[in-house]
Amino acid sequence: MRDVLPQLIDRVRKGPVVLARVVAVTGAGPREIGAAMVVTGSGEVIGSLSGGCVEAAVVESARGVLADGEAVLERFGIADPDGFAVGLTCGGEMEICLERVDAARLPELRALDREMRAGRAVALATTLTANPSWLLIHPADRAVAQSETGTRGMVDGGAAPDGEVRAVSGGGAFVSRDALNMVRAGRTGIIGSDECADSAFPARSFVQSFGPPARMILAGANDFVRALSRLGAQLGYRVTVVDARETFATATRFPAAHEVVVDWPHRYLRGEYASGRIDDRTVVCVLTHDSKFDVPMLAEALSIERIAFVGALGSRRTHADRVERLLAAGVTSEQLRRLRSPLGLDLNASTPDETAVSIAAQLIAESGRASGRPLDETDGPIHY
Repeated sequence: MRDVLPQLIDRVRKGPVVLARVVAVTGAGPREIGAAMVVTGSGEVIGSLSGGCVEAAVVESARGVLADGEAVLERFGIADPDGFAVGLTCGGEMEICLERVDAARLPELRALDREMRAGRAVALATTLTANPSWLLIHPADRAVAQSETGTRGMVDGGAAPDGEVRAVSGGGAFVSRDALNMVRAGRTGIIGSDECADSAFPARSFVQSFGPPARMILAGANDFVRALSRLGAQLGYRVTVVDARETFATATRFPAAHEVVVDWPHRYLRGEYASGRIDDRTVVCVLTHDSKFDVPMLAEALSIERIAFVGALGSRRTHADRVERLLAAGVTSEQLRRLRSPLGLDLNASTPDETAVSIAAQLIAESGRASGRPLDETDGPIHY
């Protein structure tokens, strides 16, 4: 999508086109989710979806979408080696959404292009319906909505109850807290369902995120960090492990981390912030159990207001001692209110893997403004 966007905008100025995007992949696939192709009324094809496996079939379907204006979902599986069925030779399955895009979409396309050129994180949410709605979403809960009737307006998720985001007219509330969580983490995928009887459940939608994924910076080089780095990567974070001890901070010991840095954690964080690589989605977790590491790191992290989450592992006694040390280091009471310590939800976790689940659960709950309570003790919709 990023590659074809300038040409998409140019062709839409001249007339309607079909935008085809890979919205789901199961198993091995030739292209990643979000891969895009544009088919014009004259038959021009821009971009690729599968490296040649399904393009011809998609072009044929695009003719029908251009003619009647209704979006369609095409699914391709394993090709028949003895026949003429269109399919994938890699053994996976792929779902492709084809929708007609005309001049009415130009404001959203131009806004998306501006955000991407500026290097800002942004996502495009599309309902997978015959007449798709679009919504541009920013991690800070600001969004530009377009309903199915074409009405546009500003939406501020932060001002709505529980962080809920609703289109201001016409299209309804098709983008949910689930979508915002995906955008904040920089993930791309499908939310919602068309098969759920609960009308409060969001419509099946494709959320395509642009920009870097959210960062998780883990201070320490121990078993707890190793477990959390695995889970953080699975949740879509770009995980950095940082520790000043060269013997312990190695890529071999932390294979799930995207990078392992040998440096004093507070010095590394200060440099990343000065270089503009820290944003309001960044998560910092200190799991060192050593005051000469964790106090400077926490003081540095708490001084950066835009960091989304600052947590520290340890017992209540460790936390009380750490607070005294942080106050002595000049951290203010206001800054300390942002510290999540002891870190994690109450799961009676003891092993590193259990502790990682506890921490990840708190991150998910807080980013989605959820209670963290058992679902059988709550009322209302599960997804909203």
